[in-house]
Amino acid sequence: KIIQSEIVGPSLGQEAIESGYKSFLIALGFILIYMIFYYMHAGVASNIALLINMFFIFGALSGLGGVLTLPGIAGIVLTIGMSVDANVLIYERIREEITQGKGLTLAIRDGYMQAYSSIIDANITTLLTGVVLFYFGSGPIKGFATTLIIGILTSLFCAIFVTRIIFESRINSKRKVTFSNFITNNAFKKLNIAFLSNRKRYYILSGLIIIIGIFSLFTKGLNQGVDFQGGRTYIVRFEKPVVTSELRNNLGEYFVAANNLKMYPEVKTFGSTNQVKITTNYLINDLEADELVEEQLNIGLSSFDNGSYKIMSSQLVGPTIADDIKSSAFWSILFSLFLIFMYILIRFKKWQYSLGAVIAVFHDVLILLSIFSLFYGVLPFSLEIDQAFIAAVLTVIGYSLNDTVVVFDRIREYMAVKVGEPIDVINKALNSTLSRTINTSLTTFFVLFVIFLFGGEMVRGFMFAIMIGVIVGTYSSLFIASPIMFDTSKTK
Repeated sequence: KIIQSEIVGPSLGQEAIESGYKSFLIALGFILIYMIFYYMHAGVASNIALLINMFFIFGALSGLGGVLTLPGIAGIVLTIGMSVDANVLIYERIREEITQGKGLTLAIRDGYMQAYSSIIDANITTLLTGVVLFYFGSGPIKGFATTLIIGILTSLFCAIFVTRIIFESRINSKRKVTFSNFITNNAFKKLNIAFLSNRKRYYILSGLIIIIGIFSLFTKGLNQGVDFQGGRTYIVRFEKPVVTSELRNNLGEYFVAANNLKMYPEVKTFGSTNQVKITTNYLINDLEADELVEEQLNIGLSSFDNGSYKIMSSQLVGPTIADDIKSSAFWSILFSLFLIFMYILIRFKKWQYSLGAVIAVFHDVLILLSIFSLFYGVLPFSLEIDQAFIAAVLTVIGYSLNDTVVVFDRIREYMAVKVGEPIDVINKALNSTLSRTINTSLTTFFVLFVIFLFGGEMVRGFMFAIMIGVIVGTYSSLFIASPIMFDTSKTK
């Protein structure tokens, strides 16, 4: 028997495809323009590598017969961010080498060599997350993992080999290669932020947000979708704007349990004012009652005086599969964090680095959950907890870890030289990564923001989650992970 199914009507499906393509092209266009503006000739090389990377990803997905879902889009967004990040890491290193007085050829060679460690460590931690998700996940989550794994491998190849070939070709043919312009040449070089000196303020700020969030989680809870509690969901489009409370009361007259108890569905505006999302547990334990439920739904919709209507899509998740989804989501996140803790421990040879990274990830996830609890029913778009949200959480974990590992790698490098007090050395290391951190976060955030604006209602809550994750993940890598590592190292 079928315990999970989803049907999307051709109209809604076509709208999703069109809005998805539109938002993706706008976002990609921004990145291409920004990279050329910031890095000049090197930005052109980065753009060529990025386009080749996209070709590889879509080619691999096509060859594997993959279907692009919301979690799959998340995997591609994360891949774009990591692809840009790898290039930014290399370019910032090359710029440092040039500042030290090295010739262009030598600066490029040493820049690539210096960046390899950060790029590989950051990508492997995210790859571990992808492998665990592929093993534990099912359906959309496995799709996210597949896209992520393919994207990491292709991004590494394009960032390390494709751009290098382009540079060597230009140098060999005596053509100019630039890595900045007069505006960006000295950007962020004079910054000297005392990250660790104010760490207690950051702990207090994060602690207050998390305490408020936990209080909301216990009192208000989360808006769990059918993926987590089971049920049937329908997206219905009317001819006229809908008053959701009136439609809810009307449908309650037709969704009547065996004990004559009226089962009022949840009715929410979905995108435009004439489109609603209806969720009901009516006859959920009878998985063969689809026709009966839809018949009662149609009777209720027909009796509602709001003009003609059309059911755009429907979804069924049985109670058993909902429990399975919860279990697999929990264990996949827990096991991936354990693997990442062990990998960072092995690579950095200090448990303080692992602890700082894992605490930062927990910090990010808690704040994300807190925001979804505090603001569901307040913001004018869905903040539902479903499989797509889990994919968003995993994207946040991957992004946050990528950011943290890059910062840690620079701290490890500076600490090896040991010039000055540890607090000063770590502050200097954090300041030296700001250009890379801001560039990567800005480009990734803009991709998400464009998809949030133009991608349609079905992806809005999903993209909002990852946008929050990028902001919080960037913050935690600088203001939480590194201070935690420093404080625990002091007590050694």
